[in-house]
Amino acid sequence: MLPPKHPNGKCTVVFDDGGVLKILPSVAAECGLVPGEALDEANLAALEAANGAASAKRRAVRIISAAGVSKQDLEQRLTQKGERPEDAKNAVAWLEELELLDDAETARQIVARGVSRGYGAERIKQMLYAKRIPKAYWDEALATVPDMRDALTDFLRKRLGEEPDEKTVRSATQAAIRRGYTWAEVRSALETLRQDVDE
Repeated sequence: MLPPKHPNGKCTVVFDDGGVLKILPSVAAECGLVPGEALDEANLAALEAANGAASAKRRAVRIISAAGVSKQDLEQRLTQKGERPEDAKNAVAWLEELELLDDAETARQIVARGVSRGYGAERIKQMLYAKRIPKAYWDEALATVPDMRDALTDFLRKRLGEEPDEKTVRSATQAAIRRGYTWAEVRSALETLRQDVDE
């Protein structure tokens, strides 16, 4: 067994037949692996299973520390990164047990992020869907969205400028709808801006 080249790297297990297995140092220690030790098939299978489980947990922690993710999203991302499906499922369950993974809290974080970017409810719903948040958590999270009329009006004001022509109004309207606002909300905001100009 060769030690890792980097502090956060993996140990290299080299077999007599030339085969190589990369394992985490913690797994080597947990399994009591020592250089020159002979491994039978049962011990090798146990080593590979322990390494797979530890690898999935380690990767899961890295993913959730970088961004809020749902349980379903995390499980899919782990398998896409090469973790075995059962290891991905167990890693998700492990994080949930540690109370580090909470779909309801992730939904609230996503909604807050959408609000901070000035998005309307429809765009925020798209964000929840993209992150695979179960719909059971949507209503509670979306109930925290404040009145976004001022944000929409400010957005349109910036896009329209001083004397907008029809093309500019159409472009600004489409941009606002892409940001998750309904046509009724956009029309109301345009009317508010028109009244401001008249006054």
